[in-house]
Amino acid sequence: MGSSHRKKSRDTARAGRTVAITGSAGGESQRERAFLVGLEVRSRRGKGTVPAQAAAARDAAAPQPAVLKTSRTDAAPSSPANGKRSIIEFDAEESLAELQTLAESAGAEIVGEILQRRDRPDAATLIGAGKLEEIAGAAASVNADVLLFDHDLSPSQQRNIEKIVSRRVIDRTQLILDIFARHARTREGQLQVELAQLQYMLPRLAGRGVEMSQLGGGIGTRGPGETQLETDRRKIARRVRHLEQQLETVRRIRAQQRQRRESAPLATIALVGYTNAGKSTLFNALTHAGVLSSPKMFATLDPTIRAIELPSKRTVLLSDTVGFIRNLPHTLVSAFRATLEEVQRASLVLHVSDASSRLSAEQDAQVELVLKELEAEKKPRLRIMNKVDLLDEEVAASLLADAARQASNTVYVSAIEGTGLDVLRERIDQRIEEDRVIRVRLRVPQKEGKALALLEARARIYSRNYQNGAVDLEADAPESVLRRVRDFVVS
Repeated sequence: MGSSHRKKSRDTARAGRTVAITGSAGGESQRERAFLVGLEVRSRRGKGTVPAQAAAARDAAAPQPAVLKTSRTDAAPSSPANGKRSIIEFDAEESLAELQTLAESAGAEIVGEILQRRDRPDAATLIGAGKLEEIAGAAASVNADVLLFDHDLSPSQQRNIEKIVSRRVIDRTQLILDIFARHARTREGQLQVELAQLQYMLPRLAGRGVEMSQLGGGIGTRGPGETQLETDRRKIARRVRHLEQQLETVRRIRAQQRQRRESAPLATIALVGYTNAGKSTLFNALTHAGVLSSPKMFATLDPTIRAIELPSKRTVLLSDTVGFIRNLPHTLVSAFRATLEEVQRASLVLHVSDASSRLSAEQDAQVELVLKELEAEKKPRLRIMNKVDLLDEEVAASLLADAARQASNTVYVSAIEGTGLDVLRERIDQRIEEDRVIRVRLRVPQKEGKALALLEARARIYSRNYQNGAVDLEADAPESVLRRVRDFVVS
């Protein structure tokens, strides 16, 4: 995507994209006018600096197998000579465009944006007092209600900025938390979001001015006593402990559910990937579950598990999980650990990527970081390049044909059109170890109708011959089925 295209997209946003923004979890929606602020930190040589997380992301992605990288405008797929994908990092403009998409998911009427370039962040105001005065004037001229920073702000930076601009200031983490609060539907999801919000809020209580003075204030309240700050901190700490206890109960219930599932030979498969990579659409295509799929970021927060049947006629459980994002707040990873444990316990991880995005390698690297934090980076993995319907038709056809011929670790699909799903099911079947499939020959008396019906339903039969009142079969059958018909196995 060229810079002119990105500029056109931002101009369209300035023209008046109107959606709703929610101020807090469970609160009423109200329309707000948002002004976006981005920061690009340059090195002294004039090149963009590489943030520590971006460097870690590159390192995390480096050992991964090569994946053909294409875009809508590519004439043909290309692969670097060294066998590794080249990782195109988010530049400042693309990062600001992602912030705009986040704001759209939380709800906003984007009324303006400014991108500041500096050699280093300003300790007091992040972007410098002079630039902040300019932003204050620009925000006032368009009557902005809130400033959205594409950066995490320290509590002191947030207070300093609010004093200068006289408007609400929200950083990237707070915006993501707001989106999570907006989309959480189940009690478990709401608990996890509230815990993350309180953990974010706690260090930001200090220095809020008069409201942090002695409780009540004025005549009759002077002297020793608890300040409002201490009261608020104590209340939040108590609420955090209560939420952690409730989430511990959730973890215990989930562990019991997993234990019951694991008592049967059912493998669990987890879908992971960058937000808006098409995980829920793929989940629906494989399971016909009808869960919400939306182009908005973080449309899926609450995990959904459904059974699917593989070509070998084994049944496995597929779990849809929350999408990951660049600089995903640590508080969210911690709060959603109960949900993300499905990834930790999965037999196979399906890593879904957006094949049409020029940043898919960088997005994959960010997913690697979260998987590493969950200690799930060594799980057996199958990479799924989704949205091939957005590629050039000849390129898409070539990729799909190559994936069908070669037993590679990458599968190309279009979840929305159903293309490549049969190949995906075959690849999943090959990688599942639970309830292993074995090729056998059986001789089943024709009077054993129950055994024949079981084999018909749960085994893949290749040949069937009738002689002397029995049926000779050659079939691929799971071990769980063979245990029930072991008396009829001949080889």
